[in-house]
Amino acid sequence: MRIIVTGGTGLIGHQLVMDLANDGHEVVVLSRNPHQAGPMPATVSFAQWDAQTADGWGHLADGADAIVNLASANIAGDGFLPSRWTRERKKLILDSRVYPGQAVVEAVKQAQKPPKVVIQASGAGYYGVHDYSVTITEDSPPGDDFLADVCKQWEASTAAVTDMGVRHVIIRTGVVLSEEGGALPRLALPFKLFVGGPLGSGKQPLPWIHMHDEVKAIRHLIMDRDASGPYNLTAPNPVTNREFGNKLGKVLGRPSLIPAPAFAFRLAFGEVATVVLDGQKAVPQRLEESGFEFTYTQPEAALREIYG
Repeated sequence: MRIIVTGGTGLIGHQLVMDLANDGHEVVVLSRNPHQAGPMPATVSFAQWDAQTADGWGHLADGADAIVNLASANIAGDGFLPSRWTRERKKLILDSRVYPGQAVVEAVKQAQKPPKVVIQASGAGYYGVHDYSVTITEDSPPGDDFLADVCKQWEASTAAVTDMGVRHVIIRTGVVLSEEGGALPRLALPFKLFVGGPLGSGKQPLPWIHMHDEVKAIRHLIMDRDASGPYNLTAPNPVTNREFGNKLGKVLGRPSLIPAPAFAFRLAFGEVATVVLDGQKAVPQRLEESGFEFTYTQPEAALREIYG
């Protein structure tokens, strides 16, 4: 297969590209800085793009088997500590998602032979904030906070491809567990320093998924010709923040006793604190109905694989 990946140098994208390439697939990574991407397998090539238009790469969509659109700025920022959601930061978060989606649509329009499927990234934040008593499936309504609004516009950015006869799949991903980046290193550091514990009340749901299953699910949805619409990419056993912290502390051989008060997070980081203090109990109903089988269904097993 020939697959185009936007955001292919990011946390999920890089692992997906490597996984596809190692199985012999031809992968084209769209990058603003292709010369800084580092070594890749021989079946991976890079194309320059501006993350806003199809200029210079749109012809590559012609005859492609799939486009996986993962391009986006990190909602919590690129540093170890979260970046406050200033007006400028919020605009960056939204623009970095909507413009690449519009560029994908532009490329599909230009293709004489459109790609078979567009996989569109999104997040479990689509559903807004809920407590652990509420189980969230793909049929649940969207939320009305900032992240929910971003996800709605993110998903809509490529929706027009369905009118061109292209299968459109939306992946609403939870917290991806990987030692290489994302939320887990930030969550693990306090435990490694013997000051780990629940964040805020600890009762908020944490919809997690191991990186292996994230990549496996994306590949499953590329191949499943009947797959379309939204899919929750979250493990089938969501837990509370407190439960996750207990498992993390157990795996690292550290206590999980020192709570981090919610007011301190909100005072220090403002609105972005919702990333760790709130959540949603999202379950992968449609993914499992499609025949997908998770490798890691329990957080302790997932964490043990990551930390050895």
